[in-house]
Amino acid sequence: MEWLEPQEVGSRLCELKPVHLFLACFLPSAMAVVYLMLRPRAVYLKDYAGFRTTHTCRIPFASFLEHAKQLPDLNERSIRFMTRLLERSGLGEETCLPPTHHYIGTHKYCTIDAARAEFELVTFSAIDDVLAKTGVAPEAIDILIVNCSLFCPSPSLVDMIINKYKLRSDIRSMHLSGMGCSAGLISVGLARNLLQVAPEGAHALVISTETITPNYYLGTERAMLLPNCLFRVGGAAALLSTSSKKARFRLKHVVRTLTGAQDSAYRCVFQEEDEKGHRGINLSIDLMNIAGDALKSNITAMGPLVLPVKEQLMFAFSFVARKVVGWRVKAYIPNFRTAFEHFCIHAGGRAVIDQLQKSFGLSDEQVEASRMTLHRFGNTSSSSLWYELAYIEAKGRMRKGDRVWMIGFGSGFKCNGAAWECINPARNADGPWATSITRYPVDIPYVLKH
Repeated sequence: MEWLEPQEVGSRLCELKPVHLFLACFLPSAMAVVYLMLRPRAVYLKDYAGFRTTHTCRIPFASFLEHAKQLPDLNERSIRFMTRLLERSGLGEETCLPPTHHYIGTHKYCTIDAARAEFELVTFSAIDDVLAKTGVAPEAIDILIVNCSLFCPSPSLVDMIINKYKLRSDIRSMHLSGMGCSAGLISVGLARNLLQVAPEGAHALVISTETITPNYYLGTERAMLLPNCLFRVGGAAALLSTSSKKARFRLKHVVRTLTGAQDSAYRCVFQEEDEKGHRGINLSIDLMNIAGDALKSNITAMGPLVLPVKEQLMFAFSFVARKVVGWRVKAYIPNFRTAFEHFCIHAGGRAVIDQLQKSFGLSDEQVEASRMTLHRFGNTSSSSLWYELAYIEAKGRMRKGDRVWMIGFGSGFKCNGAAWECINPARNADGPWATSITRYPVDIPYVLKH
């Protein structure tokens, strides 16, 4: 091979036409610019905050049942059912309900004004906390997303926040409703997408809550009595940005899945009226089967994004053997413990946590955050995942580089997942667990007897 002398290289370059030199320099630069423009921006979690429930809103089992006995529409059979349900629910004695539910004759006080007051108490407290933690001014917020499924007043909830904090007039705001407990991760995914087209360094404020005040069922249908016993007041605020400055977590993936069993899910999870006209949330026994199908879909979608190659091959072999070849091979559940150090499973109920722990082969410590959140705060709907993340950090278990998988269920056929990577763990336990973290974990018997 003949090597060219430096003088020969220079002379040959001089022989090139200007158009050739232009293309040689321009094309690589243009391709690099296009790649950088089309590449998805990284999205970071600046910080988050959960509503710290007040002691005055605490609702022990005895108080809850005593109030229920005073309602003429609830018969003795319904009270016995609710008692057994509470004893097996995994909830503790410190869960909270909004002020209106502490009055005898709750339904008389469940007005629109009372529902707004609950939303303001929960949401404004969480927003104040997250803004104080991050030091971000309200006028620096470019995107506002609120998810609250069962309370959609006019003026809207986003308008209440914009008016309270004097947010910019050109802010992009939206309210997601009717999506159940998985709406928190749907909001995170929506914020991620909107941040892709916002100016670099923009901020998105995500509010996840459920307003309990107007949603107390007074009939006798058992499936519709279940939410009365499980759902409690709570909410969370999260601030996301495309700027990594002072960020605490990086959003790696968001996976949203929907099963084909939508019609069945609509029948088992929606707000309906019984034969006496009482409104409530209907949860049928089919819900667990439908949620299981949704989880399988989410595993199939999330696996290739986070699992090691070995686990992906094992899962693919099992799938092909069962679906294509027709072999009677047991479905292979990937070992997600190789991809994540922490798991935040929606604290929707004891059965959900038990089933996922069994399916994934998780240890008691890996589901501890979910169980303790259910015990301390109850089912706070879409905000429960943030309470669980706060528990892990309050216990000092989060390390830089740790990966977290959030799994949210909602409306039966939805299962959404989000993968996070820790950049900067919390320096203290200040948050919803500040006054109770030293007492946890606690032993939760299968049946709680008084």
